[in-house]
Amino acid sequence: MPVRSLSRRNLLLATSALVPLLSRRAAAFGEKSRFIPAVARHGGRWDVRLSGLRRLAWELQRRTSVEVIPDARPFALSSPDLFEYPFLYFGGDGAFPALSDAEVSNLRRYLTYGGFVFGDANDGSDGDGFDASFRREMARVLPQSPLKEAPGTHVVFKSFFLLDAAPGRLLHKPLPLVASVGKRAAVIYSQNDVAGAWSRSESGDYEFDVSPGGEPQRELAIRLGINLCMYALCLDYKDDAVHLPLILNKRR
Repeated sequence: MPVRSLSRRNLLLATSALVPLLSRRAAAFGEKSRFIPAVARHGGRWDVRLSGLRRLAWELQRRTSVEVIPDARPFALSSPDLFEYPFLYFGGDGAFPALSDAEVSNLRRYLTYGGFVFGDANDGSDGDGFDASFRREMARVLPQSPLKEAPGTHVVFKSFFLLDAAPGRLLHKPLPLVASVGKRAAVIYSQNDVAGAWSRSESGDYEFDVSPGGEPQRELAIRLGINLCMYALCLDYKDDAVHLPLILNKRR
């Protein structure tokens, strides 16, 4: 049975008319034909991995047939422009202040109508720092959907590359956490600073060492990023047919 071709991009376009707070610009969601990572702008250090996101977009285009703009575009979480982007990166280094009620409401709406958030603890924290803040805010955004460890069989591990773990710059937790809306993982959260493994300096060198697995671990982190993008771009995968023929012609 083929994978359904409905994308989260098209779903958000179709449902944006139902959201009274959206502007006319949000209704133009489907006009964007190329993948661009959106970045959540919050009250903490939200912008420390922008180079990593640009690198991920470049790798996505190189290894798949997805057309991209190798950029990383920040938005306030209260912005209706979020609905133009199916992939939202929510990272940070250290704790951040509580989101406003408007930000919580808009982010909940975004996730409900098909948006996807990848949370990434750039500080590698566990129980404090970014980790504590992110868990606190996700409990407000999706109170009925607590973060839980993803099973190793989750489709995100096979949405493009076949993986059995989710490493980043670090490998504190081999499996990410997920918060679901229905049967869909609307939020995937890593404490491994995945974007830290993608980040390159202006000179082209990787910015951070990867531990404990070195360069092979970095490659797995890049593959994980591509899987996350593919998961965000497709509304529904079948476990027995997760790979879209359209994007496989450049798979490596």
